[in-house]
Amino acid sequence: MREYATQMEAARKGIVTEELKKAAQKERMSTEELLPLAAQGKVVICANRNHACIDPEGVGSMLRTKINVNIGVSRDCKDYDVEMEKVMEAVNLGAHAIMDLSSHGDTIPFRRKLISECPAMIGTVPVYDSVIHYQKDLADLTAQDFIDVVRLHAEDGVDFVTLHCGITRKTIDQIRKHKRKMNLVSRGGSLVFAWMCMTGEENPFYEYFDDILEICREYDVTISLGDACRPGCLADGSDVCQIEELVRLGELTKRAWEKDVQVMVEGPGHMPMDQIAANMKIQQSICMGAPFYVLGPIVTDIAPGYDHITSAIGGAIAAQNGAAFLCYVTPAEHLALPNVEDVKQGIIASKIAAHAADIAKGVRGAREIDDKMAEARRTLDWEAQWECAIDPAAAKKIREDRKPEHDDTCSMCGKFCAVRSMNKALSGEYIDIL
Repeated sequence: MREYATQMEAARKGIVTEELKKAAQKERMSTEELLPLAAQGKVVICANRNHACIDPEGVGSMLRTKINVNIGVSRDCKDYDVEMEKVMEAVNLGAHAIMDLSSHGDTIPFRRKLISECPAMIGTVPVYDSVIHYQKDLADLTAQDFIDVVRLHAEDGVDFVTLHCGITRKTIDQIRKHKRKMNLVSRGGSLVFAWMCMTGEENPFYEYFDDILEICREYDVTISLGDACRPGCLADGSDVCQIEELVRLGELTKRAWEKDVQVMVEGPGHMPMDQIAANMKIQQSICMGAPFYVLGPIVTDIAPGYDHITSAIGGAIAAQNGAAFLCYVTPAEHLALPNVEDVKQGIIASKIAAHAADIAKGVRGAREIDDKMAEARRTLDWEAQWECAIDPAAAKKIREDRKPEHDDTCSMCGKFCAVRSMNKALSGEYIDIL
């Protein structure tokens, strides 16, 4: 029998769990440094007691920035084998979390397979699964149906659940009054909004939040407070609906912590670059340092097919200013379910953003690999460069496809190579160009 229900309760009791110990090692921190951060809620260790194969990670703004990958089947793309291929590719590329956003088919076997085989943190959005699990239209579901699906996911071993607890019936009036350009673009948030409109009832995830806390405490599930009002275009960034919901998420964070339940808070969305830093600071203040989990932010609305790039720009700024967790965005964002190559491109873009932010924040050891790369480039050691590269296969392929005449150069500069010239000049050698 464990002496604690959750990682937060253990930290508050001064108990160093195996999960916290492993997370500390990865961050090059002592357990004495990490323990108080977990106790305060500034770091979460998402590790459901039923996820036996998990390789634990800490999530917090002072740690390495973590990356989440969304997968899952839909009515138009329903091959679970392809989704598992994406999962394994994501894990191999260094993703720290997988969210199963399936909205079609028999979701239980796939979710359980994922939890039994995947060492990354596993997240879900139970409101999606409610319609699928009960095979009922949205209006026919009851508040208890939604709560029961949260329990089902917790029992299965899900490490964190996104719950759109922060919108209420007041939000309906706000959305109608403020005339947003994009209304709500959160899929889960829109479902809760629609359910409230059709039934006349309050948001069950808000009304029965205490019941949900008991479930999450029992299985040590981290709540990721979903931002139903996240902006879906630049024009809606930092508006009344977004900020008012964030205030409510801060209140819910405090209530969760009173029950020793770990919390992450989800954030924007689409947002102009000049608003990102301020949003990160506002969240840290309102939500008392709870880890911030952002989708992007996407910094321009006009780049379909390239939103992994618009997202990486926003993600780097967000992480530098306090975001702890980046949800990747793929080239297929706004267009289609991502394929395996889209997943790879999304992960690489997010990894670059996260790594750049970690260097800027001074995260321990973050710049070591960059310094190794600089040494490898100075000595024109190509094999060492591959070892440092974020995607060695892509780098090798480009060089092989456009092979230079001389091995100590590339086909861009040839003997005009600055590195080659400087090495020779400094060693007193003759520099042949022609």
